[in-house]
Parts: sequence; C-alpha cells; structure tokens
Amino acid sequence: MASPDLVLAPAVHAHGTVALPGSKSISNRVLLLAALAEGRTGVEGLLEADDTDRMLDALAALGVRVGRDRATRRAVVDGAGGRFPVRRTVLDLGNAGTAFRPLTAVLALGGGEHRLDGVARMRERPIGDLVDALRATGATVRYLGAEGFPPVETGGEGGEAGGTIPIRGDVSSQFTTALLMALPLARGAAQAASRVALTTPLISRPYVEITTRLMARFGVDVGTPDPSTFVVPAGARYRSPGTIHVEGDASSASYFLAAGVLGGGPVRVTGVGRDAIQGDVGFADVIAGLGADVRFGPDWIETRAGRRLDGGTIDCTAIPDAAMTLAITALSAREPTTLVGIASWRVKETDRIAAMATELRKLGARVDEAADALTIHPAARLVPAAISTYDDHRMAMCFSLAALLGVAVTIRDPACVRKTFPDYFAVLETVLDRSGGRP
Repeated sequence: MASPDLVLAPAVHAHGTVALPGSKSISNRVLLLAALAEGRTGVEGLLEADDTDRMLDALAALGVRVGRDRATRRAVVDGAGGRFPVRRTVLDLGNAGTAFRPLTAVLALGGGEHRLDGVARMRERPIGDLVDALRATGATVRYLGAEGFPPVETGGEGGEAGGTIPIRGDVSSQFTTALLMALPLARGAAQAASRVALTTPLISRPYVEITTRLMARFGVDVGTPDPSTFVVPAGARYRSPGTIHVEGDASSASYFLAAGVLGGGPVRVTGVGRDAIQGDVGFADVIAGLGADVRFGPDWIETRAGRRLDGGTIDCTAIPDAAMTLAITALSAREPTTLVGIASWRVKETDRIAAMATELRKLGARVDEAADALTIHPAARLVPAAISTYDDHRMAMCFSLAALLGVAVTIRDPACVRKTFPDYFAVLETVLDRSGGRP
C-alpha cells in the first residue's frame, strides 16, 4: 500500500552537515562475504534499510547466525566457512538486486535446492546472462516463470571451478559481481583457477571494483590481466578480516551535494571522502566540472553554489545511480544537458529513463528521451507537480530537490525511500531553509 503524499514547499537556501547512511552496495556485499567466510566478522556502519533487511533475512534462513544492533548500526556475523548449513530454502528478496543476483550465484555454485523470488518488478528485471554463466560451470538453475527472469530455482551439487566462463558486461554489473563472489565456492576451486571473460564492455565498472576490493579484504585476490578478464585463483577461500567498516552511501550523498549547489550551501556530507571506494563519489567531480564549488576531505565532501552550471554531454557509465541527480540539477543549467551511458536505467527498480522523462515534464521541463540517453533542457519556469515515484527510492529522493528550484513538489509514496534511506526526508529538512536566512 502506498504511503501518504508528502508536500515539499519551496526552499530558498540549503546549508548544514549530513552524516550519510551506510552504502547499500558495500553493506550487502560485506554481509554475504562475512557469511561465507571462516571466522567471525564485525560489521560497522551497516545500512539500516529494506535492502539489507532482505539480505539478513536470507542469511538467517540459510542458517547463518547474525547478531545485529540497529541503534549502533553494527552486526556480528558468524561465517559458515563456504557452505551454508541449510541446504533447502525459499527466499523472498523483495526488489533488492544486490541480494538477489549474488545469492543466486552463490547458491547455484554452492549446491542445494533453493528458490529465489521477489516483488513483481524483480520478476521483470533480467537475470538470463547470469544464469547462462552459472550453467556454463555445470550448475543447475531453473526458471520458474518467464525465461530469463526471476523467480529461479537452484539444485544439485553446484558448479565446477576451472576454465573460462563468458558473461556479458553491458546489461548489469551485478552479474559479474555475483559470479566473482560465488566462484570460490565452486567444486574444485581449491585446485583450479577460474577465468571470467566479458563478451561485451562492462558498464558500471566501479561497482565491480568495489566487489574485488572487498573480496581482497576477505582474503581472495581477483586478478585482472586485462580489462575484460577476471581470474579467481586456485585455493581461494574467504577468511574474516575481523572488523570491517561500511562507508557512507555515495549515491545518497549526491542528493545533498546537489542541494548545496542548488541552494547555495555549504552542505557537507560525512562518511565518504576523496578516497572512497564507491564509484558514485565521482558525482562530486562531475558537478565540479560543471561549475559547482566542491571541496574534499578524508571523510567528507562539501558543496556550494559556484557559477551557473554548464550543460553538455555527460558520460554517466561509471555513476549510473548518482547520474539521476544530474537530471534535476540540469534544470538550472545554462544549456541543455545530455546524459549518456545510462542504458542500465531501463532495468533498475523501474524504467528510470521513461520515469524520469515523464516526471520532469510534469514540472514543465522539455525532455528528449532516447533508448540509452536523456536530454534535459534548462527550465526558465517550473510548475508545481505531483511526482509519481514508481516504488523507486531514487525517483523520490531526486525529485525532492525540485523544492530548491522555487517550486512546490508533491512526492507520492515517499516511504519508498525505505529501500536505502528510510529517514531521508527528515534528514533533508535539516538542511533546507524556507525562511530566507543565512547561516
């Protein structure tokens, strides 16, 4: 059931400091790696949101013992040493791609009978390329509905390590991530290395780099002899690093960094800085190149309004989630902005290219939509609008920034932000100023 509408009045200024929630991408990867590792892992700064709840529920169903303290955002995971205790499960993973894709791979290669399903939208999100790669190892994966889409069921003794496994890279980086995370569990992995060969260029490469860096923290060093090849060495197995800290979410940071630019600033986010391992931290570099005043520290980023933002063509291949925020800042640019490298938007929580174009037009913007690109023309005057969010957290968070463009905006089903940032709107209010005052 949709939550009540939220009306955001126009805001004249934005300033303040925001402590970011933990990264979704890092949180779910770390939880799964910790569950597969030998030993006990303390996870600090864990994201408290629906996506991590889905992963934790799945791990509990698989017999992994996890102690969780929501107040301190900490979890303690007792690793299963590469083999989950429960060998037959039915898992509901909602719309959490960062749980569904890796768990499909891990359970397929690790053996056992497991059924994985999710919400209606998850059944529309493709998984065929990952399944094809898993079957190439000898793993058993069956479709329970439409070919190429969830739900799926795994069975048998798992997959076999060794040889070269082809996989496409141009649909979702989560497929490559899932395969790499699972390969140390394949039969014969102690004796044989496995090569993953990309058959098409890899989109969102920084997300795969998050995966390989975290795998290294858990004792598995993935080789990259060239940009299209990954090698999981023989003898690879996961070992707990003891304690691991989750960075603040760089995708969520983009909304507040944009608020600092649109609303004058300064707005500072803490939890990510110049050396963050998340690719979406590159959003700060993009808006700096467009004319924003951006400053970095070891654990923070701060923005202020600079000159009026430039437009032009922006390649968003490396920052697909944060790129959605650019569609809103483009409304205040001095020239049209074309976002390219966003084909993956079509297979996210909703078809984000179509959804973004539809909702921007409600505000009075002129938008040109292509199969894998979006052009937003600067808007001299916006009109109040009720924004549909399509059960997509990023649609809700992006369009909240319209309040800093001098227009009232109504967000429909605002509670959809529970997926990654449950208290987003309350936190946003701490940096918005509707009185016209200055700090």
